[in-house]
Amino acid sequence: MKNPHLLLIRFSAMGDVAMTVPVIRCLFQTYPDLKITFVSRPHLAPLFHEFDQLNFFPTDFDGRHKGIKGLWRLFQELRKIPFTAVADLHSVLRTHLLFIFFSVFGYKIKSIDKGRSQKRTLTRAKSKKFQPLTPTTYRYSDKFRKLGYPISLDQHEYPDKKALPEALMPIYLETEKKWIGIAPFATHLGKTYPLDLMQQVIHFLQQDHQIFLFGAGQEEKQRLEVWEKAYANVYSTVEKINLKEQLNLMPYLDLMIAMDSANGHLAANAGISVLTLWGMTHPFCGFSPFDQPLDHALTLDRNQFPLIPTSVYGNVIPPGYEDAFRSMKPKAVIEKALKILNQKGYTSS
Repeated sequence: MKNPHLLLIRFSAMGDVAMTVPVIRCLFQTYPDLKITFVSRPHLAPLFHEFDQLNFFPTDFDGRHKGIKGLWRLFQELRKIPFTAVADLHSVLRTHLLFIFFSVFGYKIKSIDKGRSQKRTLTRAKSKKFQPLTPTTYRYSDKFRKLGYPISLDQHEYPDKKALPEALMPIYLETEKKWIGIAPFATHLGKTYPLDLMQQVIHFLQQDHQIFLFGAGQEEKQRLEVWEKAYANVYSTVEKINLKEQLNLMPYLDLMIAMDSANGHLAANAGISVLTLWGMTHPFCGFSPFDQPLDHALTLDRNQFPLIPTSVYGNVIPPGYEDAFRSMKPKAVIEKALKILNQKGYTSS
């Protein structure tokens, strides 16, 4: 096709948007003449700075794109882009309306199959079918196959490192310690490892490693600053380096410890090892970080907590499961972290 140009739509959340990055890399690798316009929320633009052939189109759902009239305005703005096909990678009410607009005007469009029915059977309390579902990255790639752009995720290549943020150069020059990123927060309580237990993990690992903490917003900033002040080898990135600089930092890490959350996906996109901690959710839901071994995920004992996963989002905590995440002891997290580092040829002192 002459001048192929894909319009990709995925408004949120950050982790789901981040999971498109390996797929887009494979698209550009397989189809070097392809152009892409990615439509999403403005704060997510740094996720795509590595791509020269990608144009980021920011939405404004609080302003000119608010409501049905706003979506029509968004559609009219998007029509000015010379795209050849549309991939709806979100499949929510807003994109369904856009789908109708595009279809009426004769555009070729495919929407992602999120596997909602399979996810319901995996997360329901009764007659649960506990089996792995299709990973989200493969659901994304399937849409491009149906649009005429088949790719192989097995051919994925990671980009070269960008320059380390200048604010971190003193640490880089002064320490030979291995670097570990820790992102202790998630959107829902059911996906957040208890912070007092995470502090124990940080307390131990910072003795022989340089720790970088990741978070966002004032509440998380204040918590991370407490840990930063308490320990010599802990650095909070919040409001010290921006998202683009955080992404540039991640390839320099030797390990990222994260919840079932966005930072795990961002770190995986950088090609580093990611240890994920799973509470009310589970890797079988299809949201594991890209290209990570299954044994890099620590999950709760389903013999003890058979209702897990209780939801895809981690927002459902059944009675009696309020302290379930506490059954994952800090010692288990620390041992797994050190084991992953050892697999990389590193032995803790």
